[in-house]
Amino acid sequence: MSGVGTPTILTNPSSQRVSRVAGLARKSARTRRQQFLVEGPQGVREAVRFAPGRVRDVYMTQEAAGRHSRTWEEARAAGIYTHLVSADVMAAMSTNSQGVLAVARTEEVCGARALAAALEGATLVAVLTEAQDPGNAGTIIRTADAAGADAVVLVRGSVDSTSPKVVRATAGSLFHLPVVTAGALGDVVAALREAGLTVLAADGRGTLDLFNAGAVLTAPTAWLLGNEAHGLTPEALSCADAVVSIPIHGRAESLNVAAAAALCLYASARAQR
Repeated sequence: MSGVGTPTILTNPSSQRVSRVAGLARKSARTRRQQFLVEGPQGVREAVRFAPGRVRDVYMTQEAAGRHSRTWEEARAAGIYTHLVSADVMAAMSTNSQGVLAVARTEEVCGARALAAALEGATLVAVLTEAQDPGNAGTIIRTADAAGADAVVLVRGSVDSTSPKVVRATAGSLFHLPVVTAGALGDVVAALREAGLTVLAADGRGTLDLFNAGAVLTAPTAWLLGNEAHGLTPEALSCADAVVSIPIHGRAESLNVAAAAALCLYASARAQR
């Protein structure tokens, strides 16, 4: 195994190590081994820089190690196992790595205790109630990070936050703020209220216009965001303190949930500052 000394070059794409890394594309393997893939220079850079304790291994082709030498050196300085690999080995492990790949440990960020810890002192939280599209989920995590949110909560039934597509879409934001997988919606809402958060639902059926919400947005807030195809369920709408709609001025029927999340989170961030 390569460490912080001079790394050897892994050249056998059929090796057990390569197969184990590639296997993390499957949820069953991620769950069993409590590890997941971080693909691409940006995601790996942010993981190494902001959460080095979670990173088990970093893999780069020689060409990529030259282009991303700072990440390579930061990984080695942090004591992370670093491995140079051939192009064939990298391709066998991931087709989306751009020559840079990491294996990270799945933190214990699930359940009531993790949720309570993430919500302590929070003033802005995004709650994905039934997000199924990994690109949307990852984009919302990235947007929440950019808007200065304190946490993202995925209610039971949402996509796995360690799915390779989700991780790529976060562009490293997964390592900047707590992303908690929680239980049933009712339990999550109860925890949000216990933390002193106003619960707002983003839905086109809302009677409160986002851009006329005024003082409602200044309070510590959790935004409930719905399923891509069906929006929020009646249960979710009934849980909210207010249902807020985004005005549609053109002919589009609705906004993509990630776009709606960006508008809502930034409206709250602006009002709270």
